[in-house]
Amino acid sequence: MKSSAKNVKLASVDDLFSTEESRADVEHEKVMEVSLAELHPFKNHPFKVKDDEAMMDTAESIRQYGVLVPAIARPDPDGGYELVAGHRRHHASEIAGKDTMPVIIRDLDDDAATIIMVDSNLQREELLPSERAFAYKMKLEAMKRQAGRPSKENGSQLGNDYGGKKSSEILAEQVGQSKNQIFRFVRLTELIPELLDMVDEKKIAFNPAYELSFLKPEEQRQLIDVMDEEQATPSLSQAQRLKKFSAEGKLGYDAMSAIMSEEKKSDLDKVVLNSDVLKKYFPKSYTPLRMQETIIKLLDQWQKKRQQQQER
Repeated sequence: MKSSAKNVKLASVDDLFSTEESRADVEHEKVMEVSLAELHPFKNHPFKVKDDEAMMDTAESIRQYGVLVPAIARPDPDGGYELVAGHRRHHASEIAGKDTMPVIIRDLDDDAATIIMVDSNLQREELLPSERAFAYKMKLEAMKRQAGRPSKENGSQLGNDYGGKKSSEILAEQVGQSKNQIFRFVRLTELIPELLDMVDEKKIAFNPAYELSFLKPEEQRQLIDVMDEEQATPSLSQAQRLKKFSAEGKLGYDAMSAIMSEEKKSDLDKVVLNSDVLKKYFPKSYTPLRMQETIIKLLDQWQKKRQQQQER
């Protein structure tokens, strides 16, 4: 049984937190106990709600103490309420066997709701690249609409609402990243789901993923087949060449296979000795481990002898 102190700490670090805005609102807005069944997830919610260890800890805390910080929701025209902040608390409450949770009901337009939803989740320590990518994109679009500019003017200078700054500059200051990095993350939303999952799973690094995002969707799907055949993922250099071939209209199956079948520099730096080759130089009774130990010992002796010769 976990201690009460631990449960309280986990809850505050993970989900049971509030933004400055929500803390101020609690003072003058009514908190309602709302049925979990009446609370619906935010449309296109970019953050994943997982049944991981942190979720189990949050559920245990809620089981003992309840939800300490109310969620934020807005009326849903189709009935019930749309969650704006508190998706993890909602799911943890379900796991904890609760029927209701405390919620602040607030009338919010789409853009204001989007910004609150993103901000309440960006405080989390661990975010997947896909979560960050879609969160940045959604907030940038909402900020531009609030400033009265067309959504296609991504990053263009906004009006007085932002003091003459660009939406991307404001967001960069808020999240502590460069404006360029913000746009690189947003670019990942152009990846098809299968490739974006591989980025989240760290099978494809961020920089190659950024380059692959410029491939057409059909090219990305074909690339997955080629990667499966070659049992390899693109390096940065390979991804850049795939992008170049795509821009020139030359990226077909054969070109992909040729690029993906190349040996990466890291592979070229390796020396691999087949066990069948090594067995010719050792007694049959030698195990692979003993062969390795013997080789290392011989190399050490050779190195010492070579050093002695150089010192003469």
